[in-house]
Amino acid sequence: MKEDGASGPPSKELYALLHLSPDASDEEIRRAYRQWAQVYHPDKYQAPHMKEIATENFQRICEAYEILTDESKRQIYDIYGMEGLTSGLELGPKLNKVEEIKEELEKLKRRKEQEKISTHFRPSGTILANLSLPQFLDGDGIIGGMAMASEVQSQLSKRNALAIGGNLEVKQNSGGGVASAVFRHQISSVSSIEFMGSAGLRSLVGVQMTRHTSLHSTATISIAKSLQDGSINLSNTWTRQLSDTASGNIELLLGPEPSIGVGWVKKDQNMSASGEVKFGTNSFGASAHYTRRFSSKSHGRIAGRIGSTAFEVEVGGGRKVSDFSTVRMLYTIGIRGIFWKFELHRGGQKLIIPILLSRHLNPVLATGAFVVPTSIYFILKKFVFKPYYLKREKQKALENMEKTATQVREAREAAAKAQQLLENVARRKRNKQQETDGLVITKAVYGNRKALKKGDELRETNDELASQVLDVTLPLNFLVTDPGQLKLHDGVKKSGIMGFCDPCPGEPKQLHVEYTYHGQRYEVVVDDYEELQIPQVAHRI
Repeated sequence: MKEDGASGPPSKELYALLHLSPDASDEEIRRAYRQWAQVYHPDKYQAPHMKEIATENFQRICEAYEILTDESKRQIYDIYGMEGLTSGLELGPKLNKVEEIKEELEKLKRRKEQEKISTHFRPSGTILANLSLPQFLDGDGIIGGMAMASEVQSQLSKRNALAIGGNLEVKQNSGGGVASAVFRHQISSVSSIEFMGSAGLRSLVGVQMTRHTSLHSTATISIAKSLQDGSINLSNTWTRQLSDTASGNIELLLGPEPSIGVGWVKKDQNMSASGEVKFGTNSFGASAHYTRRFSSKSHGRIAGRIGSTAFEVEVGGGRKVSDFSTVRMLYTIGIRGIFWKFELHRGGQKLIIPILLSRHLNPVLATGAFVVPTSIYFILKKFVFKPYYLKREKQKALENMEKTATQVREAREAAAKAQQLLENVARRKRNKQQETDGLVITKAVYGNRKALKKGDELRETNDELASQVLDVTLPLNFLVTDPGQLKLHDGVKKSGIMGFCDPCPGEPKQLHVEYTYHGQRYEVVVDDYEELQIPQVAHRI
């Protein structure tokens, strides 16, 4: 028995198979086992093919019952699913507690992880190319300067990490570089320490310590000494979690240029925003940004800075062009001039190209510089980008279907066989509910969320998507209990229910149910792991 637990919560297929909650008691497990055993016991059937189908499903039920009634096995299954039961854990008196089971399985996983630690590097880098149109028109070349930064992080052990980096910068006839190294040690679950050093234009040594002072608060203190002029900088930062999606911080910097700053950050699924105000002895500054996600692939951004040495507004957006790549186009206007900025982010690598259009704030040029690229972007998005993305997504879906075709076909055959044995009982239950004007499932489909259009009806015209759903009307009618109720438990993947299967592995799935109750029509759609309890007034059409 396999579970798809690669992503999302554990599927809890065994609980779905017996139609149980993960919190079910031993008595409830035994009762469910007896109920399903009566349906699928091979001795009930005479026809050879029916007996074969019953035997296959009866073995699944017995396996689920054996695991869920064994305390140690059930604990392992609840924590790690079937992976834990097939990972070589020693079952018995040695592993009676959840903590012991976790520790033993973690040991087995660490053996594999240790083999990868030596190659566990996370490289990142940035290339910045400053282009200048006024400089080009003056005959001095278009490149105003370049900068490169690179860093490699390595997890030396569970508690120790090392980061080595450097950067080079060239502007006109001058340039320079810096090499740096940071060693981080996790002292405990709530505190860590970092030792840092750099050589080059900004040579310094320093140490930084971070500690979680409470469940919602973190304090960081650092001290650094410049090896060029001997100056010392001391900084303290306090961060407080204000809510599930927002945090605030206060930073105090003491040194040659002391300052105090207050900041705020908010981030959720659809937006991110931040703001900061900083006051120094000879300067002040404020900055803010807001990013809105229009979809899983595109976003818009507006940002601004104002202070004693800066005034700048930035507007733009970006789009995810692949699983690892994002393209951004930004428009900036400020006291430095009018800029276009193009960014390409791929993995940990960035390519940033700011283009200076004018050093002067000409209103006509500023308006044209904003309107023209925006118009070009929307034209390209509609006629080039969107068709390309749709075609590529369709191709990926087809490739996934080809890879899993055999698996899905076998799963559909098993689900059809299981439904065949449920049919007589399901029809009797449905007829009984119809006689009493009770709960009758008139239509139920389970599968690819994209295969359900607005109103949650199948897209009959799209054969590829329609093939990624399964009719589950019969098994849901079987699960209806007196006096006309149906409940599918929270946190249990629905593909494990008897008579169900996963018609589209790797794709997000939903269950769409239409039913009647006391002469009224109802409709509801739930996600794969979401609880379903019917009838409910909120579902009435």
